[in-house]
Amino acid sequence: MSTALPAPVAATVGLTLTDAERREVEELALDLSGTAPRLVDEHRWREAARTLACRLPLRIREEIRRYRHDPGPDGLLVLRNLPMDESWLPRTPTVAGSVERQATLPASVVSLVSHELGEVVAYRAEKSGALVQNVVPIPGMEESQSNAGSTLLELHVENAFHPHRPDYVGLFCLRGDDTGMAGTFVSSIRRALALLPEDVREVLAAPRFVTEAPPSFQSGQAPCHPVLDGAQGDPDIRVDFHATKPLDAEAAEALDSLRLALLEVAALLVLRPGELAYVDNRVAVHGRTSFQPRYDGRDRWLHRTFVHLDNRRSAGHRPGGGAVLV
Repeated sequence: MSTALPAPVAATVGLTLTDAERREVEELALDLSGTAPRLVDEHRWREAARTLACRLPLRIREEIRRYRHDPGPDGLLVLRNLPMDESWLPRTPTVAGSVERQATLPASVVSLVSHELGEVVAYRAEKSGALVQNVVPIPGMEESQSNAGSTLLELHVENAFHPHRPDYVGLFCLRGDDTGMAGTFVSSIRRALALLPEDVREVLAAPRFVTEAPPSFQSGQAPCHPVLDGAQGDPDIRVDFHATKPLDAEAAEALDSLRLALLEVAALLVLRPGELAYVDNRVAVHGRTSFQPRYDGRDRWLHRTFVHLDNRRSAGHRPGGGAVLV
């Protein structure tokens, strides 16, 4: 990835809650966090989250509805000034596969908003199928191309190998990086497409690529697929620059051209506590800057959620109609 950092995302992108709206969301989160059995993955708790989400402040629901209709040129929605307080938090987790099973206040906040956006899902082979996952640096995994690493993370579509990839990836900041070095790259094919010659687009729209699954999924690689798919003038993108491989020399050149174009139009998102970003996983890729974790209990800590718009598409992969894909 280029050593030059992209421009930061403007503070005007998305919605900043008023203090009154923040208090409304906190009251809903308190209600949800106390709902029996106080377990994020349990069916009754998820039903409560879906119901309470309908009571979110009107401006949040309006902003989410607009975003669902059209994710805009960057495929990005940022909600700021959501309830978050350092006193709510223990030390930043440092164990691999860290997830949030208990209905904490931060988990309740991100669950409320995510259930208003769509259907919250997870993957059995990833983070043991937890619906709210922790994105934290893990000792010994610094070089990992995953959410547990702290090295530069390549631009990628989340679970690019999977037939039922998330439509949206949510990242809610509980604790920021005090050094200011840790940020999320976001880049949209809607901005990059104009930088690609027609012949390159044609190659990228052909099934001349394969994407390997992580070992935990035990599924090898997906069938050959195009990187760009759908409307010629507004395609979806399916690529992981660490795991997607071209099948021939021309496809390799096209993939390199795409990566350079995405880097040229990329933006940098540095989340602060109480800020929640959604990336449209159909039109945008994301990555991470490198940073230096201290493992002192105060490292960067995000909650991550995956959201589908239409649960029926993946019904055959979700036994019993649950939220976890197998």
